[in-house]
Amino acid sequence: MGLPLLSLIVFTPAIGAGVLTLLRSEDAIRWTALGIAILDLVLCIIMLASFDTTTHAMQFTERHLWVPALGISYALGVDGISALFVFLSALLGAICVIASWVAIDRRVKAFMVSLLAMQALMLGVFCALDLFLFYVFWEAMLIPMYLIIGVWGGEGRVYAAFKFFLYTLAGSVLFLIGVIVLYFNGGETFDILALTAQDLPFRIQSWLFFAFLVAFAVKVPMVPLHTWLPDAHVQAPTAGSIILAGVLLKMGAYGFLRFSLPMLPEASAYYSTLMLALSALAIVYGGLLALAQDDLKKLVAYSSISHMGFVTLGIFTLNLRGLEGAILQMFNHGVTTGALFLFVGLIYERTHTRSIADYGGLMKAAPVYTAFFLLFTLSSMALPGTNSFVGELLVLSGGFAANLVVGAAAVFGALLGAAYLLGMYGKVALGPANVGAKVKIRDVNAREMAAILPLALFVLWVGFYPKPFLGIIDASVKQLMLYVHGEGSVQ
Repeated sequence: MGLPLLSLIVFTPAIGAGVLTLLRSEDAIRWTALGIAILDLVLCIIMLASFDTTTHAMQFTERHLWVPALGISYALGVDGISALFVFLSALLGAICVIASWVAIDRRVKAFMVSLLAMQALMLGVFCALDLFLFYVFWEAMLIPMYLIIGVWGGEGRVYAAFKFFLYTLAGSVLFLIGVIVLYFNGGETFDILALTAQDLPFRIQSWLFFAFLVAFAVKVPMVPLHTWLPDAHVQAPTAGSIILAGVLLKMGAYGFLRFSLPMLPEASAYYSTLMLALSALAIVYGGLLALAQDDLKKLVAYSSISHMGFVTLGIFTLNLRGLEGAILQMFNHGVTTGALFLFVGLIYERTHTRSIADYGGLMKAAPVYTAFFLLFTLSSMALPGTNSFVGELLVLSGGFAANLVVGAAAVFGALLGAAYLLGMYGKVALGPANVGAKVKIRDVNAREMAAILPLALFVLWVGFYPKPFLGIIDASVKQLMLYVHGEGSVQ
């Protein structure tokens, strides 16, 4: 096309944030933010429509020297592993603007600026092909997320934001040390593709693996580095929770896929059993914690820990089915859990309570709301016909092939998921009316449906016809298998 498409995708929200600072009317700010987010989404759709699924090579690449003395470049590109997450970030960004239309009624300009800046930085993480540039995006995104939680969150927002910042910053310090070690041992370059081609000694690989593990495990988050997540989710505004669950958690898993497996293949294979065990622990422990919750938002937050356990399990099966299932499940989790947080936010706006015990009888009071809520609940359970079923089936298939005990633990975690999700939906939508009897709850309106319908579309599209999505990631996953196992390893 002759256009720097990825630069346009990454910096359109940032330019939009700058434009918002010049506006005074809150309505103008909201509509402009929505327009910018939709424009960015259209650019991402153009990128996916032009994506070549037959090659694992980076596409839409841009490369310009930035700091020649250190070998730092402004380099962007996407492959099958990152393309879906670029699109997901833009999709959820537009939905977050819609979800915040009424919910955010103070400092609207500052919020929308923070949201668009956050989107630009997240997109940069998935597009960066220079390790230094990646680290800049990775670190900088902490700032708007910290502000979104700390300024527009609930009563305990300052504690939650500070805890989020400390956990992620601590992991990032180790990541920075790892980046420096990788730079000096990988030919003094920050080029991600060149570093991937290096053959590092196992001793260096092992050290880097654990340095990266802490940074990525905090983001996922993996047990026991998960305790910041429930606090952040409960205190964050609805848009913050959607972005946190839909995109930020994926960045830890993306780090394993982009750095740990291709750059540190021997260490990744050697420590895969440990990672499978930690993943199984997260699946079961997160499920048990979710089962014990009475707060809607906390239940969905703990379910995220369990569901992301399936993602890391799939990654470290180190087989084709597990890896493809993990990447697809990362996309599915962003859609489904993002939608669940949206629904929690919608009902909280109406009732100002998140206690499950306060609900009941919503099916009569808000039938459209409860119908779509059921769809996303069933998706989170991985019911056949929904998006999560395809990803979870691939992960379980790969998990049993890698380790029978871990596969069995994952199945138990899936059963726990059915228990807490069905229990939650039954109490909220069915049974005797509690809140519904005291407060007249309106059903979803046209604006809210505009946020719900795209997510519902992907739940059913991936559920019934996953081929286009698997086609995007297939070539890149097969190449990743070659990095990890060598020639003849794709199976």
